[in-house]
Amino acid sequence: MPLPWPQFWQHIRVEDRPALSDVLTELLAHGALLGDAGRDHELYLVAREYQREIGEYLAPLHLELVPDPDRPIFQLRPVPGDCGLMARFNKAETLLVLTLWRVYHDARMERTVETVVVSANDIWQRLKLYFEQVDLPTASQLRDMLGKLRNRRLVRVQWDEDPSRFGESQVEILPTLARVIPFENASAWEQQAELYRQPAAETQEEAP
Repeated sequence: MPLPWPQFWQHIRVEDRPALSDVLTELLAHGALLGDAGRDHELYLVAREYQREIGEYLAPLHLELVPDPDRPIFQLRPVPGDCGLMARFNKAETLLVLTLWRVYHDARMERTVETVVVSANDIWQRLKLYFEQVDLPTASQLRDMLGKLRNRRLVRVQWDEDPSRFGESQVEILPTLARVIPFENASAWEQQAELYRQPAAETQEEAP
């Protein structure tokens, strides 16, 4: 049995209400709405029309609705210290996110690009470069972590159909990732990365 539509949103057109519900579900489940094509683009258009209403709805949760100025994306940005829904990353995931941020930053600084796409092997090599004294993930661990980031709408992944060629899988780093850890510049990134550059007792270096 469907729940009643909220009284404070009675002005929203009846035909837009199912889509608006889907918009909120997408944002709360994944942290972002990617409106590139198909049904996702339809939801993006609805979110753009009701941006004020959605922002006000999310404000009591201490979540800010942030539109992307260049791409059809809406993202939730938690207010640090206030929001209880912030995603938590373990150390390995944090190293991966830091690495992806630096790859994205360097690519955007070198040239004007719409998308930043690298292979899983490229990511592993960058992890090794940035955090050479830290345990590196195995191929299966890297796959799992990329899957989690994909679910959070921080990357898109085109898995290679041959499992033995996982390293050739293509990873698109989305601009949403840069807002999850919004470093001002590479120097600020370097200061944070240095905190994780501690030698481990053992190393495991299994390239994807």
